[in-house]
Parts: sequence; structure tokens; C-alpha cells
Amino acid sequence: MASTSQPLRGKRACKKIFWAVFPHACFILSLVIYAFLGALMFSHIEGNRKVNLSEEYRKFLQNLWYISRNLSDNMTENEEIFKEKIHELLNAAERDWFVNPKDIWTFFGSLFFCCTVFTTVGYGNTYPVTRIGKYLCMVYALFGIPLMFLVLTDMGDILATVLSKSYNEFRKLQSKILASKLCSRSTCNKGDEPKSRAQSKVVINEPLTIMEVLKIQPGIKRKPIKYRNAEIFEMLIARESEHTKPARNKSIERWSSCPELARGKTMSRVIENFDKIGKQLEKFDVPIVLMVLVIFVYISCAAAILPNWETRLDFQEAFYFCFITLTTIGFGDTQLEHPKFFLFFSLYIIIGMEIVFIAFKLGQDRLIGLYKKVISFCGEKKMPSKKVYPK
Repeated sequence: MASTSQPLRGKRACKKIFWAVFPHACFILSLVIYAFLGALMFSHIEGNRKVNLSEEYRKFLQNLWYISRNLSDNMTENEEIFKEKIHELLNAAERDWFVNPKDIWTFFGSLFFCCTVFTTVGYGNTYPVTRIGKYLCMVYALFGIPLMFLVLTDMGDILATVLSKSYNEFRKLQSKILASKLCSRSTCNKGDEPKSRAQSKVVINEPLTIMEVLKIQPGIKRKPIKYRNAEIFEMLIARESEHTKPARNKSIERWSSCPELARGKTMSRVIENFDKIGKQLEKFDVPIVLMVLVIFVYISCAAAILPNWETRLDFQEAFYFCFITLTTIGFGDTQLEHPKFFLFFSLYIIIGMEIVFIAFKLGQDRLIGLYKKVISFCGEKKMPSKKVYPK
């Protein structure tokens, strides 16, 4: 029996773990599938578009030819003028005139664009040009942004639980260290230890025997024998049921006899897990300085790794780029040479956005508490003092 029960327990434990992880995996998998579908859609629409030479592009070529023809003969005399004219002309040029759309809108380039859309980063380096692409981008963002926020809220519960437990364990360890230091410094009399130990002893009373029950109940002796025996019998049954009879779990018996009820119970638990999303994040309460320190360390780690493949970025530029990304500001002033590598860094981006989101939520709660205190303080100051008139 023991050998057969162990595999059953293992299967039940695996099922519990699976159904507990299922909601979180479902959200993340949905976001990944949504990003891949968007990448296929935009790479097909924007990558296969035809590049038409516009009138502005023809004017650009004419001006470039005119400047190079008139100023190339006297470069030494008109060098500064030549540089200014070329600089103005290149600033007015558009990137789409010189870049093939298929080189920009590859699958990974489109996937990077989709990630910038539903994360609301929006660097601006890659954007749809066709009318259909712009309309589909609006529809894609309309459904992708709520899905991204749902993933952030779900992961926020996990991170909030981990950070809360870590912070509580740190506080417990800190209190133990302080208690041990105070105990070592204090001058406690060793003679008081036996008294404290004697006072801390717990007396455990054993269950009463039949004779003790009869001695405690003096009213039983006064009654007739037949009533006395009936009450004694009822008291013994009650005593045995309290101490020896375990509570039977009828639900387990019903589940073992009816698997449909077990599946229904499992489904109800999974639905309850969906309903609990965001509850742990609301209870999260740690010092705001600790969250700022976590964000600084988290961004510093990425800023130290990013220059390994982005050679144009140093530590400070990479730190700035990561901060702009995780806060979803996304100026687009820093362009990446290898966005594919940064795309595989997407898990870091999602977790970092979640940490920043938790920090903003915590700061928001602190600001609300501060406003409440200021308003209550101002209200107490402006309240007129009650005057007591003599009767």
C-alpha cells in the first residue's frame, strides 16, 4: 500500500504545482504568441511595400547635385559654406529614401517593434509607413497594452511576495543579531534562570479516566441507577468521540469515488488563482529607499553587460538607455546596432518594468499618505476653537 500511495502523492503534488503555475504561464505564453503574430503581420505588410520615389526625393537629389557642382571647384574657399549646405540638406532627408524596407522589417526587427508597441516604450526608430500598417498598429496596441499590463500585474504579485519575504527574513535576522548583542552585554543573574525555566514549564493534562469522570460529577449519585447509567454512558461516548475519533473528510471520499468532483474542485481553484491577481501587490509594503536601491542595482547590472555587443555605448550611456526603456519613456535618441541581442534580453525588460512599476506604486501610496496627513493637519489648524460660555 505504501509503495502505491507514494506515486499517487507525487502525481497529486505535480498536478497541484501545474495548476498553480498555469495562470502565470498562460499570461506569459499569450504575450509571446501575440508578439510573434504581430511580427509576422508587420514584416509582411511593411517589409513588402513598394518604395516610390517622391517629389521630395527628386528635389533632394537636385539640390545635392547643384551644391556639389557649384562648390567642388573652390573647396578651400567655400569649405565652410559647403559643410553648412550639406548639413542642412541631410537633415531634411528621410531615412526611407536610402533603406530597403526588407532590411528593416525582418522577423526579428518586426518582433522588436511589437515589443516597443505593447510595452509603450516606442523608441521611434522603427515605425509603420503604410496606411494599413498604421491602422493595424493602433488595433495591435489596443489589445496588446492591456495584455502587457496584465502580465506585469501577475508578475508583480510574484515579485512582491519574493521581496516581502526577503525583507521580512532580513528584519528577523537583524532582530536576532540585535537581541544576541543585547543579551551578551546585559548583566543577567544566572540564578534567575531556574526560576524562569520553572515558570515557563507547561503543564499538560492527560485525558480523564472513567473513575475521575464519576468523581467529578456528584449529581449523578443522587439520581436513580437507570438514569445514572445512561448519563455515564453518554458521557463516555462524548469523551471517546472528542479524544479518539478523527474528523472524517467527506470531501476526500467524494473526490475518490467521483473524479468529476475532483476536476471541478481543481477548476474552481484555478479560477480562484485568476481572481487573486494583484492582491499581493496591494499588500506590498517595504521602504521606498530599498526599492530605489534595487532599481539602481538592477539597471547597473544591465549597463555593465550591454556594452559587450553595443560597442558605441559605455556604462553611462547604457545606464541611461536602460532607465529610459524600463520607465517606458523611450526617447529614441540612442539607437542599437544589434537589436536582436537586446530582444533576447526581453525577460530582463519585463522584470525590470515590473520592478519600476512596483516602485511607482509604492511611491504613489506614500504620496497619498503624505497628502492625507497634510490635509488633516491643515484641517485641524483651521478648525475654530470651541468657546465655553458661562451658564
